[in-house]
Amino acid sequence: MSYERFAYLYDQLMQDVPYDEWVRMVEAYKEKFHIDGMKLLDLACGTGELSVRFAQKGYDVTGADLSPDMLSVAQSKAQGLSLPIQFFQQDMTELEDLGEYDFVGIFCDSLNYLEDEQAVQKTFEGVYRLLKKGGLFLFDVHSVYKMDYIFADATFTWDDEEITYIWNSFKGEKQHSVEHELTFFVLDESGKYDRVDELHFQRTYPIDVYQKLLEQSGFKQIEITGDYKMEAPGQNAERIFFAMRKE
Repeated sequence: MSYERFAYLYDQLMQDVPYDEWVRMVEAYKEKFHIDGMKLLDLACGTGELSVRFAQKGYDVTGADLSPDMLSVAQSKAQGLSLPIQFFQQDMTELEDLGEYDFVGIFCDSLNYLEDEQAVQKTFEGVYRLLKKGGLFLFDVHSVYKMDYIFADATFTWDDEEITYIWNSFKGEKQHSVEHELTFFVLDESGKYDRVDELHFQRTYPIDVYQKLLEQSGFKQIEITGDYKMEAPGQNAERIFFAMRKE
């Protein structure tokens, strides 16, 4: 998966993403679990949209992402807003010592880019190591329903004056997976359109599989909700949230 040019298009294409809903979820769990600390690790932070929002809320934020291009955009964004966010290039399946945190989040279905259960569990184990005792781990994933019935064999398009894209999603070879073929046409300074092609893979698992992997990594008392609501996910929920404390 390449983000070299995609990183610089990402924010324009994600303008309608409800980032503030993720912030609200963290704030709600902070109050529910009476967490006093403010150190937050934003894993798979991308271009830093959430990192910036958390920092503006007063959190001491560290962002980590695999893509240097995404991190370059994130760093420029934080500097432009005079926000003291540290960014590191890290593979979330091989987390190094980044300190201890009161919160660790993997937002925007970033976990779905991991290829198999082993990679997911390695990530959970790394998060467990980095969390302080009593700290909160929160992440969200696409539901099996969304993968199998909304993404699979679907086509999405978007068009404005500067960017047009065609997004084709195909059912992947692995269960509950999809391959996203994205073609962008981006207006350059000369008035011509450059073509950018991207291929992205995502995979999810039933809720009980995530629960099993979390428990094997040391987490207990896992709360599961759906679609940004603080209630159990319905049968057709598209986004599943998991929240738990390190005991």
